[in-house]
Amino acid sequence: MQRRDFLVAGAGLAAGLTPLLAAGRPAPVIDTHLHCFAGPADKRFPFHANAPYRPETRATPEHLLRCMDGAGVDFSVVVHPEPYQDDHRYLDHCLRVGGKRVKGTCLFFGDQPKSLAKMPALVKRHPGRIVAARIHAFRKDRIPDFDTPAVGRLWKQAAELGLAVQLHFEPKYAGGFEKYIRRFPQTTVIIDHLGRPLQATTREHAKVFAWARYPNTIIKVASLPVPGAKVSRPIGPIIRRLVEAYGPRRSIYGGGFNGAATPASYRAFRERVIGYLSSFSKKDRDLVLGGTAARIFGFA
Repeated sequence: MQRRDFLVAGAGLAAGLTPLLAAGRPAPVIDTHLHCFAGPADKRFPFHANAPYRPETRATPEHLLRCMDGAGVDFSVVVHPEPYQDDHRYLDHCLRVGGKRVKGTCLFFGDQPKSLAKMPALVKRHPGRIVAARIHAFRKDRIPDFDTPAVGRLWKQAAELGLAVQLHFEPKYAGGFEKYIRRFPQTTVIIDHLGRPLQATTREHAKVFAWARYPNTIIKVASLPVPGAKVSRPIGPIIRRLVEAYGPRRSIYGGGFNGAATPASYRAFRERVIGYLSSFSKKDRDLVLGGTAARIFGFA
């Protein structure tokens, strides 16, 4: 199957599971959201001059594979992080080390023609392994200008390359995205981090629930608050309501890996997600923990 076949929305999202599942094998576990960093000491992979933050600790693909093995994670998606901007050399490295178990996302900028022109080459360099292009509308200094053609230009290029579009936003900044969700109905749209409910009012976050009516949208259960952290409202009921709204066939999970992670802590994060989904059947939990991701990202 071609990568585009896995990313087509609508009827495709409601279709059967991958051959891996259909054959009666155990459901895969797929972490769809993690970042890898070489660290500031590795001069081969410098942070970009425009990096909005600069991690001090390393989170390498070698460490990721050790944690995956120990925690029972079959596949993962490295979300190319902002400190590298549109320099994807470290993502290249992660994909080489990760082999068939690891795929990645990319970060390019529609308002920078030279940046956007590099997207096809990256996708060609890693056939079937670049699965999404990420767009940020997060904090005042990282919001695209929705009054220019830039967002649509990036979205169109991602669609033509068979990629999903991955949105990371605070709900108060997200209104400009909806017209593109409608304009490109055959392009899968991944909503990162539950749509950041704890960085929004209930009214602001209501648009994320409303987007469940678009069959090409996927909700990602990720970026959970640290246990015991003081939060504006409990995350458990929000997770359950979102998975009910989108359905397990349009819900994926990610998280638990960083430079300090151990196999035990990585597994514990997933078990926490399972706890929030205790009201769902095992079949539905398996979809959220990997079955849906296997289908839309082409893991098999």
